[in-house]
Amino acid sequence: MTSPRLPREDLTAAMAARRELGPDYDDAFIETIVDRIQETLDARSAAPEPQARFRPAPDGTRPDHDHSLALAVVSLLAAIPLSAIGVVNADLPGLFFVLAAIVLVNVTYNFRPRR
Repeated sequence: MTSPRLPREDLTAAMAARRELGPDYDDAFIETIVDRIQETLDARSAAPEPQARFRPAPDGTRPDHDHSLALAVVSLLAAIPLSAIGVVNADLPGLFFVLAAIVLVNVTYNFRPRR
């Protein structure tokens, strides 16, 4: 749930009205703006606080963080130099070995038992 914000259009209109009315109405203008800010702050404090991302779950276990995408990206980046090393040292079987190892690491990570 997002917290309410002061509409930028409302503040812009209030500033324009203040300029038109002149310095005689500064106190009323400031009081109105302070009231709007106070309403926004009250609404934010009344809203339930979202659960922090890394806070332990109520049962004491840590929430599971899925790093599958990061592992896939790192695997693709690592595949380039490792494939070159495999091909230089063992030709086509070296390439297959490197790619099979990368696939094995990704499959093992994605199908590991979750706590």
